[in-house]
Order: sequence, then structure tokens, then C-alpha cells
Amino acid sequence: MEIIDLYDKDRIKTGKTIVRGEPVPRGYFKSVVHLCIFNSKGEMLIQQRQPTKKSMPDLWDFSVAGAVSSGETPCDAIHRETMEELGLDIDFSHERPYFTVNFELGFDDYFIITNYDVDITKLHIQQEEVKDVKWAKKGEIISLIKQGKFIKYNCVNLIYSMKKARNAYIG
Repeated sequence: MEIIDLYDKDRIKTGKTIVRGEPVPRGYFKSVVHLCIFNSKGEMLIQQRQPTKKSMPDLWDFSVAGAVSSGETPCDAIHRETMEELGLDIDFSHERPYFTVNFELGFDDYFIITNYDVDITKLHIQQEEVKDVKWAKKGEIISLIKQGKFIKYNCVNLIYSMKKARNAYIG
């Protein structure tokens, strides 16, 4: 059972919590995280959710996603989720979300890692959550969204713009 902190509209913890999967009460918000891993070819690592998942079964998603558990920071959560879902131990201690999308139920922090060439055949994927992984180009992701096979995100172009900005910044 995973406990999630609830926040007010200004992202201040309220001291209230819910069990993951319970509805977020009106006027409260939760925190979630996403990680977009890009290789040196500019392809994003994407994962397919298991068909047994309650939410968005069998759809493709970004590299890693999950809720921020009670007491965690977004960096703690993205590290934990990356370890759980892909078996990758990436150091996020000097990272922060590249951008945040506010959505109806909360705050969604996006982390971006570039030039991360990992052999996907050697990943230790979490069988309960992840059905498959693959590298995909932007056009394929957009095509999967249009076909209803990828979670319908409105921020794909923003992610690619932020990836380009990150590459320019870190050299």
C-alpha cells in the first residue's frame, strides 16, 4: 500500500494523504514524475504498460512514470521508479525537473536524460508494470499517440524542445 501526500494549489503539503489509487479529493493535488531517457541517436526509451494495469492498460508511455510517495521529493521518486521499472540506478542527486505540467489532479514533474545509451536487452524491467521497452523516434511516438496506442500527452513537442535545450546547455 503506497501512501501519497496531498498538496494545495501552491504545491504546499497539506498534511493530508491518500492511498495510491484512491480519488484525489476536490481542492487537493498529488505529485507525479516522468523521466524521458534519450540515447545519442535522439531516440526516446519508451515502455509499454502491462494489459493488467488499472490505468491506461497496454498503452505505451515515456521511459518512466510514477507517483511521488509520502515523504519523498520528486528526485527521490524518479530514482525509485527508475530502479523499480527499468533496473537502472541513475544518480538524480544533482538533477531537478526540467519542467512541470499542472494537470487537473496535480503536478507532473518531467526529468530529461540525454545521450544515455543503454542496451535495452539488459534492462531488468518490472514485469508487474512493464510489458515491453524500445527506442523510438519522435515521429513514431506521435504516430502511436494518433493511433491511440500511446498515452495522449500534449507535451511531446515541449519534451523534444527541452531535450534540445538541455543538450545545448550541457554541451
